[in-house]
Formats: sequence, structure tokens, C-alpha cells
Amino acid sequence: MTVTTTDLAARPKEFRLPDVGEGLREAEIVHWHVRPGDEVTDGQIVCEIETAKAMVELPVPFSGFVHEVRFPEGATVDVGEVIVTVADGRPAVRDTSPGPSSDTSAAAPQPGGPGAAPGPSRQPVLVGYGVAASPTTRRRRTARTAAPGAPGTPGPGTPVPTAAPSRTLAKPPVRKLARDLGVDLARVHPTGPYGDITREDVRAAGAPAVQRPTEQVPGSTGASGPVAPPPPAVHGGEEAYETRVPATAVRKATARAMTASAFGAPHVTEFVTVDVTRTVRLVERLRKDKEFAGVRVTPLLLALRALLFAVRRNPAVNGSWDEERQEIVLKHRVNLGVAAATPRGLLVPNIKDAASLTLPGLAAALDRLVATAREGTTAPADLRGGTLTVTNIGVFGIDTGTPILNPGEAAILALGAIAPRPWVHRGKVVPRQVTTLALSFDHRLVDGELGSRVLADVAAVLHDPRRLATHG
Repeated sequence: MTVTTTDLAARPKEFRLPDVGEGLREAEIVHWHVRPGDEVTDGQIVCEIETAKAMVELPVPFSGFVHEVRFPEGATVDVGEVIVTVADGRPAVRDTSPGPSSDTSAAAPQPGGPGAAPGPSRQPVLVGYGVAASPTTRRRRTARTAAPGAPGTPGPGTPVPTAAPSRTLAKPPVRKLARDLGVDLARVHPTGPYGDITREDVRAAGAPAVQRPTEQVPGSTGASGPVAPPPPAVHGGEEAYETRVPATAVRKATARAMTASAFGAPHVTEFVTVDVTRTVRLVERLRKDKEFAGVRVTPLLLALRALLFAVRRNPAVNGSWDEERQEIVLKHRVNLGVAAATPRGLLVPNIKDAASLTLPGLAAALDRLVATAREGTTAPADLRGGTLTVTNIGVFGIDTGTPILNPGEAAILALGAIAPRPWVHRGKVVPRQVTTLALSFDHRLVDGELGSRVLADVAAVLHDPRRLATHG
């Protein structure tokens, strides 16, 4: 076949999922801002994606009319996949219109032309297009099945592709449910917004199979054809009392990172309980200071400053272990991470060169970090390059714990709950504000002596914050 310049000009432009962060492999489509037929301009936000690092808005790099949205919301997409196509002219019929168009009696549209229905012979791949001669190994190919009578449905004289059943749209958790229930997805009628099969569709298709009489003769056939092998005992087993929740990109990244850290770095955790009454009083004074107007002052802020003080006195803790080269990498800047519990999961954004900031500057940076993390707008750059981390488990009323290192870092400090406890002060047992600190460190480069000195320095500053002035 000869492709003319006109054919190339008419072919919709493809917008592929870009790598919006270092080493990004996949992302989840969270929300589409456009639908087929909508007009878009160069730089317009067309969708929001969730990566392992952050929520990101994607602008389309060209103008035109949305020809096809390749993936539904909630789908996980590999970097390089075509997620949306844009044509120069408005499509004759919007993808969301279920009724027949006025030109249904006309000849079938040419593959790749405007209004063409996607078929198995034109399947998106990472580079160019190829003929789908065999089943693909990619997770979700997004060709949608046209409803009867819809635009693009093959007419009486048009051959019906036989490979369509192998391209059923369903997310991995839905496919898993279908396998558990013994349901053939090719026989399930999809009700999802993009022609995809939902959990409810699978359960509805599996219900008749469960109610089928047990005395049926093996090998006999019913109205729907041969009897499939009996599915696992889902409805009568413990699985009936379970709910499987698809992991988000953040959760999957957290799982990989924590597993790699817990089993890759030899952790040691030390604890110390300390009277922080003076720190609590200082927090109350700073909240009234004009220099701190507009920012939150909390014990966490002073814990960050205390750790920076300890790093200045013990710089070898601010490093990492290079397993491949068997070297210790000492960092010249402290990019101080703060673990944040967000609706998307655990994030650890970091304050770049935190030691260079004044206390009010550190407070402002901490406020910004926490706010963007909770809003889901943390920039990918804020999640890279951390050297040390602080986690404030005390906000949940927890006294202490054994925190797991953030991969690539040598230490993490946990700040426990601050509460009044009986304490010996000046020879008398009196109520004092007390907390427990925990420091986990990588024993490959941090020995017990170094870890103990760091934790002791942090405790000393929180016990008496005046040390920040007297010891620099």
C-alpha cells in the first residue's frame, strides 16, 4: 500500500505518556479533562496522572480535536504508550454517542482515518504500529468494542475480526476475579464507561455458574454451551469475606522501597527517652514571635533543627552505601526528608539544603512541604535526593517505633508522642513533658558509636534548646 502525504496529514497525532520523573516506568490515569470530539490547544491540560512520586497534570503538545482516548480512568499505563490522539478536524461523530450516524450506509472508513474504529490490525505499541498477529503481553490494550449500531460498526459486507475476544478490556484485579470465579471474560458483557469489564460484570456473569445444579452430568451441555471446569470455592470459603483493593502507584512504590530497604540494609535502631519540657515552652514562645507569623511552629520543627545540629557535629551520618562500588558516599548537603501521611499514601518529600535555612525559613519550608503533600501536588523533584528523614509518629499518639530507612539514606529519626509523665527533676519526682526518640541507621556505614552520638545530640538539644545557641 502506498501512503501519500495527504494520508499522513490526515492521520491523528499521538500523545504518548511521557517520563515525568527519573526512571518512571508507569503511571495511573486518574482523571480525564477531555472527551472525544473536544477541541484542545497546544499546552492544554488533558488529564491527570498519578506516578509513584506525585500527581501530575499532562498538557497536550499540539492543537486539534480529540480523536480517541485510549485508556479509561484508573488504568495503569506504561511510559511511551499512546494515551490520546488528536486530529486536525473534528470527528464526524463523538465517541460517546451510542446511536447510528447518518452515514452508516457508507463504506467502512479507512484504517487510521478520522472516525475509524480501532481494530486488531492497528494496535498501539511503543514504537510505531504493527499487525497484531499474536496476543500482546502488555497489560491493557485499549481498543474499545463498539456497541451494535454504533458508528464504526462493521456493516453486513465487512468481515468481523476474529481476534476481538482476546482483546477484552479489563483491569488486572478484574481479570484475577474472573479467574477465581471461572468466568470467561470473552463472554462477559462490559458496562464500564470505556467498554471495559467491571467487577460487577464478572460477578453477574459468575452468579449463574454458581447456581448451576451440582448433579449435572459431567460433559453435558446447557443453554450456554459446555460446562467449564468447577471454579475455586470462592463463595463458601474465606475469600467471600475478603475485599481486594488495587494498589496505587504510591503504594506499589512504597512496597518496593520498603522491601528493598528492610532486606538490603542491615538496620539498627536505638532509643532514648528525654525530658523535652523546655522545647515545649520554646514552641509556645515562638508561636507568639513576629518572625514566625504565618507559619506553624511545632515540636517537629525543633526536632528537625536538632537533627541538623547533630549532623553538623557528626557529618559521617549524612551519607549512603554504594553496593555496586563498595564505597561510602558522603553528602555535602542535608536534604532533610519529612514522612507525610497523605490520602495517596506515604510520601517523603525533602527540604533541599535544610542546614542553610534559618529557623523561620525551615518552618516555612516545612509548611510548604506538608501542604503540597496533602494536596497531592508535590513536585517530583521534592521527592528525590533525600539524605536523612524524620518521621513524626507522635501525632498518632505512638510512643516509639522502629522506622525503616528510606532507600539510599543512612538514618531516619522517629519522634514519639510528647506527654506529661512523672520525671525526676532537680531531685524531685514531678510531671514533665517527655518523649521517646528512635534512630534507625544503616550499620554498613554507621557504627553503633556514631549512631549513638547522633541520637544523644538530638536528645540533648530537645532537652535544652539553648544548646543551639551555645554550641552553634
